[in-house]
Amino acid sequence: MKEFTISLIIPAYNEEKRIGACIESAIKNSGNRFHEIIVVDSCSTDRTKEIASSFAHVKVFEEKVKGVMYARQRGFFISSGDIIAFVDADNLIPPGWYDIAQKEFASNPDLALLSGPYSYYDVAVWRQKLASLWWKYIACPTSQLVGYMAIFGNLLIRRGVLEKMKGLDTSIEFYGDDSDTSRRASKFGKVKFSSKFVMPSSARRFINQGWINTSFVYFLNFASEVILRRPFPRKYKDFR
Repeated sequence: MKEFTISLIIPAYNEEKRIGACIESAIKNSGNRFHEIIVVDSCSTDRTKEIASSFAHVKVFEEKVKGVMYARQRGFFISSGDIIAFVDADNLIPPGWYDIAQKEFASNPDLALLSGPYSYYDVAVWRQKLASLWWKYIACPTSQLVGYMAIFGNLLIRRGVLEKMKGLDTSIEFYGDDSDTSRRASKFGKVKFSSKFVMPSSARRFINQGWINTSFVYFLNFASEVILRRPFPRKYKDFR
């Protein structure tokens, strides 16, 4: 099986509490096989950059324009891998994730983008199970019906596809960024949202904004992308 080079990009803003564990999981659970790990610090005022820089072979860059899409775009421009992988600083890359990604792209030449659901490691077990059912029986079937869906904290895309897309849309502040990217990528190949390609993540946004409210906002932006080809404009608040 052909081994692709995968560049891992982690945008970070004031993530001193989580960035270390994220990087450690990436190194350990990939067998240190990432072509490169790039952390893009987006105007942090804490020790994010210092902690990320303490890891050997991790490349740390600063993005002077605050915003997660600017950080991701900067990471893409800097990277050199065949596949560009985007995760968030509160993710913990699980064992087998890297191998699944390699297998998916090697066995599917038309695959443009791969993504999958979150599992939430910082909530009660019953909430974890409820979220798992929602992803499996609602989100995944919807992705197959529409033809695209993605989560930016668990997203890999071929470099060539992202180049054809002329990069990411940095005019999107936050909500709808992943739906917009997956919709645009679907014009150049298959977009796969797999229930088996799971990424452990923090549920802090749901905890702080409320589960129903946050779920509604995400649904609204996905529907807006499908119908209007643009996210529903809405301000967001950072949660550390």
